[in-house]
Amino acid sequence: MDVPSPHSPVSHRAGAHREIPILKDSMKAVIVAAGTSSRLRPLTDAVHKTLLPVGAKTILDRLVGNLLQCGIRDLVVVTGYRADQLRAALAGRDDLSVSFVHNSEFAETNNAYSLFLARREIGNEPFILLDSDIVFDPAILRRLLDSPQPDALVLRTTGEIGDEEIKVALDGAGRVERIGKDVPRGEAKGESIGIEKFGSAGPALFNALQRRVEEGNGRNEFYEAAFQEIIDAGIPLGTVDTESLLSIEIDTLDDLAAARQVVHRWFKDDG
Repeated sequence: MDVPSPHSPVSHRAGAHREIPILKDSMKAVIVAAGTSSRLRPLTDAVHKTLLPVGAKTILDRLVGNLLQCGIRDLVVVTGYRADQLRAALAGRDDLSVSFVHNSEFAETNNAYSLFLARREIGNEPFILLDSDIVFDPAILRRLLDSPQPDALVLRTTGEIGDEEIKVALDGAGRVERIGKDVPRGEAKGESIGIEKFGSAGPALFNALQRRVEEGNGRNEFYEAAFQEIIDAGIPLGTVDTESLLSIEIDTLDDLAAARQVVHRWFKDDG
């Protein structure tokens, strides 16, 4: 981790990939939060990872606050491990509209299956997809929402790229050509931070997820495998660079410690 300073085959036939207007005030956000976060044990033995404090707020409070700052209040939260804690944390908030989707097989499945389960709540509408373990500057999300690209992911191009990160190789137009942990570091432009916008490509993405779940290994893979499928089908996925803005994915105890060290210097609410 590098901390910056202060179901049918996918088709790209005419009509299959229509432009969908991106309206921030009506867009939903899907937060995938089903995993057990084993690499953060023992801290997560009894507490969901998103409820760990980073500075003056929990990871979840920071994520939700960023969404609200950008005009997004409709959330679809995919739960699994410690689902009751997530429900309790978001209950009674009149500034949010929250739908919960439960992955009862969270211990045996990966995030592609969790995202697939959210399809009924999203339908064919545009949405923002977020991993639940990111601490980031809200300006990153504003930049993604303001991008004219209907479908795009947030890319960090500064700093070292780790072998275990979701790496991204780009084509000549700056769009995603390959994505996954298997992309060689020498060919990667950067790494995905776990925030994406899907407009026109949303239906194709869910079709790919469904096919992979029903016919392949979709229950046990990362959802970026479905990203790659729609890219290979000719559907463009753009990128938005974090540049110098803060983004930290909290997977390990070291990540958490690093986030706690830097966050008070980045956000005013942390003194």
